[in-house]
Amino acid sequence: MNRLARETSPYLLQHAHNPVDWYPWGEEALQKARKEDKPILVSIGYAACHWCHVMERESFEHSETAAFMNEHFVNIKIDREERPDLDHIYMEAVQAITGSGGWPLNVFLTPEAKPFYGGTYFPPRAIYNRPSWMDVLTAIVGSFRDKREDIEHQAQNLTEHVATAGSFGVDGQVKGGVNIFQRETLKQIYDNLMGMADRREGGFGRAPKFPQTFSIQFLLHYYYFSKEQAALDQALLSLEKMIRGGIYDQLGGGFARYSTDDKWLAPHFEKMLYDNALLVIVLSEAYQLTRKELFRDTIVQTMDFINRELSDGEGGFYSALDADSEGEEGRYYVWDKGEIEAVLGEEAVLFNEFYGVTPGGNWEGKNILVRPRDPSEEERPRLEKARQLLLKHRWLRPRPALDDKVLLGWNALMNIACCKAYGALGVEEYRDWAVRNMDVVFRRLKGEGLYFFYHSFNFRANDDGPSDNGPVARSETGQAKFPAFLDDYAGLIAALIQLQEVTGDAEYLLKAKEVMEFTLEGFSEKDTGFFFFTHKDQQDIIVRKKEIYDGATPSGNSLMAFNLAYMAILFNRPEWEERAAGMAAAVSRPVVLYPGSFGIWATLYQALTYIIPEIVLTGRQPENARKELLQELIPYRAFQSASEKTTQFPLLSDKPVEDFPLIFLCKNYACQLPVNEVTKLLRLLENVQKFGS
Repeated sequence: MNRLARETSPYLLQHAHNPVDWYPWGEEALQKARKEDKPILVSIGYAACHWCHVMERESFEHSETAAFMNEHFVNIKIDREERPDLDHIYMEAVQAITGSGGWPLNVFLTPEAKPFYGGTYFPPRAIYNRPSWMDVLTAIVGSFRDKREDIEHQAQNLTEHVATAGSFGVDGQVKGGVNIFQRETLKQIYDNLMGMADRREGGFGRAPKFPQTFSIQFLLHYYYFSKEQAALDQALLSLEKMIRGGIYDQLGGGFARYSTDDKWLAPHFEKMLYDNALLVIVLSEAYQLTRKELFRDTIVQTMDFINRELSDGEGGFYSALDADSEGEEGRYYVWDKGEIEAVLGEEAVLFNEFYGVTPGGNWEGKNILVRPRDPSEEERPRLEKARQLLLKHRWLRPRPALDDKVLLGWNALMNIACCKAYGALGVEEYRDWAVRNMDVVFRRLKGEGLYFFYHSFNFRANDDGPSDNGPVARSETGQAKFPAFLDDYAGLIAALIQLQEVTGDAEYLLKAKEVMEFTLEGFSEKDTGFFFFTHKDQQDIIVRKKEIYDGATPSGNSLMAFNLAYMAILFNRPEWEERAAGMAAAVSRPVVLYPGSFGIWATLYQALTYIIPEIVLTGRQPENARKELLQELIPYRAFQSASEKTTQFPLLSDKPVEDFPLIFLCKNYACQLPVNEVTKLLRLLENVQKFGS
């Protein structure tokens, strides 16, 4: 066992028995590199990564390869989900070198931790125009010995590139940016997004196809405001094609990370918490617009999957399920026709016809279940019974490995998903999950100072004391590690906002304000109004980066802009709204030209273009009216409810509280006469937004 045996990350523990003398990222490894003047090999991956497993089997478990690595390099393993800050820095460098990125990410550093060369997967033998891993290692050793000056020059150039790369397309703080937020700009964004749309199979672009939930959400909102039918059609087509395809687990619920083909048939089988959270959010909004049972069923099944397979039983949500089981990608999820017949008997005829099961299969001789049509009323109970039987049978198979890290930012996204699913479906259990999850977040991950919140929690408590990764917060059940990053804080604020909406509990808003003020103080880039990914007091990185574009998860900057615009209204802080508008205006060029990579920003443009209504609900028992209101899609609104009089919040100040509900529609705290029915509010809202700016 190497040094990784003392870590808590499932990914690092996967490598604890490699003959490579792996170090975790920390001062011990960096000092060794400086003292011995050796290049550093940083290898970054994550527990559910298929090609990470492949490279481990081929190279890192190979004794001769490991011996060469140990002799010539200081070898560091990083879990990208534990240290996204390091992953962002070194991924940026590798993309600059090779033009592409991915995992495993293998990057070579000088003893001062500056990158000079790297790539992704390297095979054990040269193939497909890729050099072998040993070829790469040997070449690096020779260059480090014979061309050191060139390497140092390359490392300095790359480091300078990484420091500025996050500002792609940013114009700086744009004053008077409100002029950008016009319907003509939204139409440009819409046209450019639809230019990438796959009108036949849904989604955007070609394989590999990712869900791109932000783009789908933009289209739903665009339809809400403009009534452009093509926007709604593309959004619903994308969701329906995914739900009917192999990217969706037809038996157990939940979505895989992406599809390897255009038709959503063959997924990359890993299941990530954040993907499922984001899909539940957009499915909830699609259901609010359409009331389609397909979306309701998918939300319920996905939430059941998360509760069954990604929940820790106390309120926390785990990170991911591996793509592999028994050494094969997807083995857990695919079927032989004969196996289905053995489990279902006569009912297999209907099941196989409905889910497209054939003797030869549709993927590498096996069957990935798909459903090209909806069941009839007569078929529905029979198929549901068969689904449950096969799900129980599948449970007996060796299961994919679980990554049981509890990450603050991803839990925040799942918390929002619980709130959104509760709003759309009215299932009170989902709201209860959100409340329990937030309790767990504050109990396990709350700290102080630089560690105001921790980024990661894991149940594998380290009994040997803190590793070289810095302070840890201990509990009886596990360990919290690493200072939280911008994405964590931005997500936490957004989740607290949603929780106050679904519960009416103003304490969540006060907590959101506390987190907001900490983030503003510790992460702001004062010259531009944007935010760095890392806190100003964090010392173990070579540069502080800004992340602007929205990738698989929202960028911390776009989410913070949303938070600022919302919190500005609830706390009467107009400077926050001005900052949000300035940030959005500063990224106008890339948002308009590349909306698929700036999806959260694009949806924010709609919020800033149309009136952001302020909705207040009062009443001594407001729960039923609040529940009814939350079932409606109102994309952008500041919403508060109260069961007693209060002057603490501007929106609630001087609002009467009666035995019956009163609903106020306001703008800049000036309110129309209250109504007592949600349907009447919706009519008022339609008239107001029709004449929005």
